[in-house]
Amino acid sequence: MDQPSFGNLTGDPSVIKESSAAEFAEDVIATSRDTPVIVDFWAEWCGPCKQLGPIIEKIVLEKGGSVKLVKIDIEKSPEIAQQMQVQSIPAVFAFVNGQPVDGFVGAQPESQIRSFIDRAIQRTGGTAEPSPLEQALGHAAELFAGGDTQNSSALYDQILQQQPDNTAAVAGLAKCLLAEGQVDAVKKLLADVPEDKQGDADISSVRASLELAGAGAEAANQSETLKIEVTENPGNHQARFDLALALFAQGDKESAISHLLYIIKRDRSWNEDSARKQLLKMFDALGNDDPATLDGRQQLSLILFS
Repeated sequence: MDQPSFGNLTGDPSVIKESSAAEFAEDVIATSRDTPVIVDFWAEWCGPCKQLGPIIEKIVLEKGGSVKLVKIDIEKSPEIAQQMQVQSIPAVFAFVNGQPVDGFVGAQPESQIRSFIDRAIQRTGGTAEPSPLEQALGHAAELFAGGDTQNSSALYDQILQQQPDNTAAVAGLAKCLLAEGQVDAVKKLLADVPEDKQGDADISSVRASLELAGAGAEAANQSETLKIEVTENPGNHQARFDLALALFAQGDKESAISHLLYIIKRDRSWNEDSARKQLLKMFDALGNDDPATLDGRQQLSLILFS
């Protein structure tokens, strides 16, 4: 199967510019009449600015020229910050048709920054189409969901060649390797993730999957015996717990979740809350948007708050 080519995934660096008071009218006011402009007020001494800036830059680069970024160092151009009534930084504004139309102050999660930039694009009548990077990640995920781990991992590799720090691609490749039983390769891949990205949701999901795979592998060979034991002795929570691990390892996530919910409903504190803890680990492994996670969380809430 031939892989589609997604070309340059890193974006055109010319859409990002350091500007000043003398250039502000041209770089921001004039330019925003054709293309929305994000203005980032920052300073070298500002820690949150250094965290926020790279995220904004990454998203803008992904948008393929449909939005531009202008960075203003308030130490070098204090008059612009004063005109915009910037009282604390980082301060970010979206300009459309020569006017500021949206903004925020302080560090924000990447998801909110994406929504902020998409709104600016939509204000000009444009649409927040998936970037080449988003298309590549989406296609790789579809390949994986269809069981094509070989082509999925090849596409994740292509992405990582251009964006080595892309945690979504790292996590996707790790899931492919895990599905192929390459546990040591997954461990090495996770170990190489920078410390500041170890808490990323995608990386946490893979780590949970790795832990569950190890636990489930031990129980998988006994799954038929465990099914008989649970049928004959419904109150044997340990057998049901082990069966849940085995089923999850075999890909039957719905049944695995159902068995853990059964235990929680009948004995919430069994084995030091092991069933609930394991259930949450499964949710982490599946991701927050997985239908099994959404349904499982709803059922768990009904049990805990009934």
